[in-house]
Amino acid sequence: MVFDFTPYFEKYEKLVAASDAAFERVKQAHAECVRCKEGCADCCHAVFDLTLIEALYINHRFKQQFRGILKTELEEKANRTDRLMAKIKRRAQDDLLAGRPEAEILTDLARERVRCPLLSTRNLCDLYDYRPLTCRFYGVPTAIGGGGHTCGLSGFKEGETYPTVNLDTIHARLQELSAELIRDLKSRYIKLADILVPLSTALITEYDEIYFGLKEDPPDEPSPKRQRSRRHL
Repeated sequence: MVFDFTPYFEKYEKLVAASDAAFERVKQAHAECVRCKEGCADCCHAVFDLTLIEALYINHRFKQQFRGILKTELEEKANRTDRLMAKIKRRAQDDLLAGRPEAEILTDLARERVRCPLLSTRNLCDLYDYRPLTCRFYGVPTAIGGGGHTCGLSGFKEGETYPTVNLDTIHARLQELSAELIRDLKSRYIKLADILVPLSTALITEYDEIYFGLKEDPPDEPSPKRQRSRRHL
C-alpha cells in the first residue's frame, strides 16, 4: 500500500510515552499499591477493543517483529481468540436487543476472561514493547464513563482517593488520530475511524487499499464448471 503511516504512528508513540510517564508517576507515588511484575498476566485476560490507529500500529509492529513459523503460530492463536471474542460480542448484542440494561451487559463483559494471543507459555507478552495503551494502564486507578477501575491484584483500596488516569481523554485522542488518518487517506469509508476491534482482529487483518476503500474489491471468479464425464459405449 503506497501511503506513509509514519507521521500518524509518531503521534501515537508520543501518546504512548505520555501514558507510560503517567503510569510511572502513580507508581512512584504509591509504590506499595502498584504490584505489576514480570510473569503476572492478569491484564492479559481482559476483554477490550482498539481504535483504528492503535490496531494499525500493532499490526505494523507485529509484521515487523515476526516471520515464518512463529508468525503463523501467533496468527493461528489470534484466529482462535477472534472466534471466541465474536461469540462474546454476539451474545452481548443479543442481550441488548432483548432489552437487558446496557450497564449489566458491560459489567458482564468486564468479567470475561479471554487469554491474549500474544501471551506466551511463560506468561510474558510476545509484543511487550508495543502493547496497547489499555495494557499499559492496567495496575493503576483509571476512570472511564464516570466509573472507576483498578486491578484486583493491586493494593489500591476502595473509597480511598488516588491519582486516576482518565481513559475517556486517552480514547478521545485515539479517535482524533484515527479520524485524521482516514481523512488524509481520502477513504470513502469514513466510519472506519469509529470502528473498535479486539487485538486478535488487529493481528490478522490485512490493512490494504481494499480495506480502506481506496480500491474496489476484485470480482469473484466464477467457480469452474464441472465437466460431465462421457460414458463410452
